[in-house]
Amino acid sequence: MAIRDNELKHLKEMILKMASLVEVSIRDSVRALVTQEPSIANAVIAADLLINTYDVQIDEECIRLIARRQPVGRDLRFITTGMKITTDLERIADHAVNIAERALKLSEASPMRAYSDLSRMREIVQRMVKDAIDSFVNEDKALAKDVIERDEEVDDLNASVVNELMLVMTKEQGNVIHASQLIYISRNIERIGDHATNIAEMIIYMVDGRMIRHLADVTGQPPKPSD
Repeated sequence: MAIRDNELKHLKEMILKMASLVEVSIRDSVRALVTQEPSIANAVIAADLLINTYDVQIDEECIRLIARRQPVGRDLRFITTGMKITTDLERIADHAVNIAERALKLSEASPMRAYSDLSRMREIVQRMVKDAIDSFVNEDKALAKDVIERDEEVDDLNASVVNELMLVMTKEQGNVIHASQLIYISRNIERIGDHATNIAEMIIYMVDGRMIRHLADVTGQPPKPSD
Protein backbone atom coordinates (compact mmCIF):
# COMPACT_ATOMS: atom_id res chain seq x y z
CA MET A 1 0.00 0.00 0.00
CA ALA A 2 1.51 3.33 -1.09
CA ILE A 3 2.30 6.01 1.43
CA ARG A 4 -0.05 8.96 1.24
CA ASP A 5 1.36 12.43 0.68
CA ASN A 6 -0.25 13.69 3.88
CA GLU A 7 1.54 10.99 5.88
CA LEU A 8 4.93 12.10 4.59
CA LYS A 9 3.95 15.73 5.17
CA HIS A 10 3.01 14.95 8.77
CA LEU A 11 6.34 13.20 9.34
CA LYS A 12 8.23 16.12 7.84
CA GLU A 13 6.34 18.59 10.04
CA MET A 14 7.23 16.61 13.17
CA ILE A 15 10.91 16.64 12.23
CA LEU A 16 10.78 20.39 11.57
CA LYS A 17 9.21 21.04 14.98
CA MET A 18 11.89 18.98 16.68
CA ALA A 19 14.64 20.72 14.70
CA SER A 20 13.26 24.14 15.67
CA LEU A 21 13.46 23.24 19.35
CA VAL A 22 17.00 21.96 18.91
CA GLU A 23 18.11 25.16 17.19
CA VAL A 24 16.79 27.19 20.12
CA SER A 25 18.67 24.93 22.54
CA ILE A 26 21.94 25.43 20.64
CA ARG A 27 21.49 29.19 20.64
CA ASP A 28 20.44 29.49 24.27
CA SER A 29 23.06 27.13 25.69
CA VAL A 30 25.90 29.43 24.62
CA ARG A 31 23.79 32.51 25.29
CA ALA A 32 23.45 31.32 28.90
CA LEU A 33 27.23 31.15 29.14
CA VAL A 34 27.84 34.61 27.68
CA THR A 35 25.05 36.42 29.53
CA GLN A 36 25.58 34.42 32.73
CA GLU A 37 21.83 33.99 33.16
CA PRO A 38 21.01 30.69 34.93
CA SER A 39 17.35 30.89 33.87
CA ILE A 40 18.36 30.50 30.22
CA ALA A 41 20.53 27.48 31.00
CA ASN A 42 17.72 25.90 33.02
CA ALA A 43 15.29 26.42 30.12
CA VAL A 44 17.65 24.53 27.79
CA ILE A 45 17.86 21.65 30.24
CA ALA A 46 14.08 21.57 30.68
CA ALA A 47 13.45 21.62 26.91
CA ASP A 48 15.39 18.38 26.49
CA LEU A 49 12.40 16.37 27.73
CA LEU A 50 10.18 17.65 24.93
CA ILE A 51 12.91 17.05 22.35
CA ASN A 52 13.28 13.47 23.58
CA THR A 53 9.52 13.04 23.30
CA TYR A 54 9.63 14.14 19.66
CA ASP A 55 12.48 11.69 19.05
CA VAL A 56 10.38 8.79 20.31
CA GLN A 57 7.22 9.89 18.49
CA ILE A 58 9.01 10.32 15.18
CA ASP A 59 10.66 6.91 15.46
CA GLU A 60 7.29 5.34 16.23
CA GLU A 61 5.71 7.07 13.22
CA CYS A 62 8.52 5.92 10.93
CA ILE A 63 8.18 2.33 12.15
CA ARG A 64 4.40 2.51 11.68
CA LEU A 65 4.77 3.72 8.10
CA ILE A 66 7.28 1.02 7.26
CA ALA A 67 5.12 -1.72 8.80
CA ARG A 68 1.79 -0.61 7.31
CA ARG A 69 2.87 0.80 3.96
CA GLN A 70 5.97 -1.29 3.19
CA PRO A 71 7.60 1.57 1.26
CA VAL A 72 10.34 1.06 -1.30
CA GLY A 73 12.77 3.28 -3.18
CA ARG A 74 12.59 7.00 -2.52
CA ASP A 75 9.82 6.76 0.10
CA LEU A 76 11.80 4.22 2.09
CA ARG A 77 14.92 6.38 1.91
CA PHE A 78 12.88 9.38 3.10
CA ILE A 79 11.61 7.51 6.15
CA THR A 80 14.94 5.96 7.11
CA THR A 81 16.59 9.36 6.67
CA GLY A 82 13.96 10.87 8.94
CA MET A 83 14.81 8.33 11.64
CA LYS A 84 18.52 9.05 11.34
CA ILE A 85 17.98 12.82 11.42
CA THR A 86 16.03 12.63 14.67
CA THR A 87 18.77 10.53 16.27
CA ASP A 88 21.33 13.21 15.43
CA LEU A 89 18.99 16.00 16.53
CA GLU A 90 18.48 14.28 19.89
CA ARG A 91 22.22 14.00 20.36
CA ILE A 92 22.69 17.65 19.41
CA ALA A 93 20.19 18.55 22.11
CA ASP A 94 22.21 16.47 24.58
CA HIS A 95 25.31 18.49 23.71
CA ALA A 96 23.33 21.71 24.25
CA VAL A 97 22.34 20.43 27.70
CA ASN A 98 26.00 19.67 28.45
CA ILE A 99 26.87 23.26 27.53
CA ALA A 100 24.00 24.67 29.59
CA GLU A 101 25.07 22.67 32.64
CA ARG A 102 28.60 24.11 32.36
CA ALA A 103 27.11 27.58 31.88
CA LEU A 104 25.35 27.18 35.22
CA LYS A 105 28.64 26.35 36.89
CA LEU A 106 30.28 29.41 35.32
CA SER A 107 27.43 31.84 35.92
CA GLU A 108 29.47 33.84 38.42
CA ALA A 109 32.90 33.48 36.78
CA SER A 110 34.64 36.35 35.02
CA PRO A 111 34.25 36.05 31.21
CA MET A 112 37.30 35.02 29.20
CA ARG A 113 38.41 36.06 25.73
CA ALA A 114 37.45 32.58 24.46
CA TYR A 115 33.76 33.47 24.89
CA SER A 116 33.75 35.36 21.59
CA ASP A 117 35.21 32.37 19.70
CA LEU A 118 32.70 30.04 21.35
CA SER A 119 29.89 32.36 20.24
CA ARG A 120 31.25 32.31 16.70
CA MET A 121 31.40 28.51 16.75
CA ARG A 122 27.82 28.42 17.98
CA GLU A 123 26.66 30.64 15.13
CA ILE A 124 28.30 28.36 12.57
CA VAL A 125 26.99 25.07 13.93
CA GLN A 126 23.50 26.44 14.48
CA ARG A 127 23.42 27.53 10.85
CA MET A 128 24.78 24.14 9.80
CA VAL A 129 21.91 22.42 11.59
CA LYS A 130 19.34 24.77 10.06
CA ASP A 131 20.76 24.33 6.56
CA ALA A 132 20.97 20.55 6.98
CA ILE A 133 17.27 20.46 7.85
CA ASP A 134 16.46 22.83 4.97
CA SER A 135 18.33 20.52 2.62
CA PHE A 136 16.13 17.68 3.89
CA VAL A 137 12.91 19.61 3.36
CA ASN A 138 13.90 20.80 -0.12
CA GLU A 139 15.94 17.72 -1.09
CA ASP A 140 18.79 20.11 -1.80
CA LYS A 141 21.96 18.09 -2.31
CA ALA A 142 24.10 21.18 -3.00
CA LEU A 143 23.15 22.73 0.34
CA ALA A 144 23.88 19.44 2.10
CA LYS A 145 27.38 19.39 0.59
CA ASP A 146 27.90 22.99 1.71
CA VAL A 147 27.04 21.99 5.27
CA ILE A 148 29.63 19.21 5.16
CA GLU A 149 32.31 21.58 3.91
CA ARG A 150 31.68 24.04 6.76
CA ASP A 151 32.57 21.47 9.39
CA GLU A 152 36.28 22.09 8.81
CA GLU A 153 35.89 25.70 9.96
CA VAL A 154 34.32 24.51 13.19
CA ASP A 155 37.14 22.02 13.73
CA ASP A 156 39.72 24.77 13.21
CA LEU A 157 37.98 27.09 15.67
CA ASN A 158 37.74 24.33 18.24
CA ALA A 159 41.47 23.61 17.91
CA SER A 160 42.23 27.30 18.30
CA VAL A 161 40.04 27.67 21.39
CA VAL A 162 41.49 24.56 23.02
CA ASN A 163 45.06 25.69 22.38
CA GLU A 164 44.30 29.14 23.79
CA LEU A 165 42.71 27.73 26.90
CA MET A 166 45.50 25.20 27.45
CA LEU A 167 47.89 28.15 27.46
CA VAL A 168 45.72 29.90 30.03
CA MET A 169 45.81 26.79 32.21
CA THR A 170 49.61 26.70 32.17
CA LYS A 171 50.02 30.39 32.99
CA GLU A 172 47.06 31.16 35.25
CA GLN A 173 46.60 28.54 37.93
CA GLY A 174 43.54 30.29 39.29
CA ASN A 175 41.73 29.80 35.98
CA VAL A 176 42.43 26.10 35.48
CA ILE A 177 38.92 24.92 36.34
CA HIS A 178 37.27 27.74 34.36
CA ALA A 179 39.40 27.04 31.28
CA SER A 180 38.80 23.28 31.48
CA GLN A 181 35.04 23.87 31.55
CA LEU A 182 35.31 26.07 28.45
CA ILE A 183 37.32 23.37 26.66
CA TYR A 184 34.49 20.97 27.41
CA ILE A 185 31.98 23.46 26.00
CA SER A 186 34.06 23.99 22.86
CA ARG A 187 34.25 20.27 22.22
CA ASN A 188 30.49 19.94 22.64
CA ILE A 189 29.93 22.71 20.10
CA GLU A 190 32.33 20.93 17.74
CA ARG A 191 30.33 17.70 18.14
CA ILE A 192 27.16 19.56 17.18
CA GLY A 193 28.87 20.38 13.89
CA ASP A 194 29.70 16.71 13.43
CA HIS A 195 26.06 15.73 13.89
CA ALA A 196 24.95 18.40 11.41
CA THR A 197 27.42 16.84 8.98
CA ASN A 198 25.92 13.42 9.63
CA ILE A 199 22.48 14.78 8.77
CA ALA A 200 23.78 16.36 5.56
CA GLU A 201 25.39 13.08 4.52
CA MET A 202 22.06 11.32 5.00
CA ILE A 203 20.33 13.90 2.81
CA ILE A 204 22.69 13.05 -0.04
CA TYR A 205 21.80 9.39 0.50
CA MET A 206 18.10 10.25 0.44
CA VAL A 207 18.39 12.18 -2.82
CA ASP A 208 20.93 10.01 -4.65
CA GLY A 209 20.52 6.65 -3.01
CA ARG A 210 24.29 6.75 -2.42
CA MET A 211 25.76 6.45 1.07
CA ILE A 212 28.78 8.74 1.44
CA ARG A 213 29.51 8.16 5.12
CA HIS A 214 33.04 6.82 5.63
CA LEU A 215 33.99 8.07 2.18
CA ALA A 216 36.12 11.11 1.33
CA ASP A 217 34.52 12.01 -2.00
CA VAL A 218 32.71 15.15 -0.76
CA THR A 219 35.22 16.98 1.39
CA GLY A 220 38.40 15.14 0.55
CA GLN A 221 38.82 14.39 4.27
CA PRO A 222 38.14 11.15 6.11
CA PRO A 223 34.99 11.31 8.25
CA LYS A 224 35.08 11.42 12.05
CA PRO A 225 33.33 8.84 14.19
CA SER A 226 29.94 9.70 15.67
CA ASP A 227 29.07 9.54 19.35
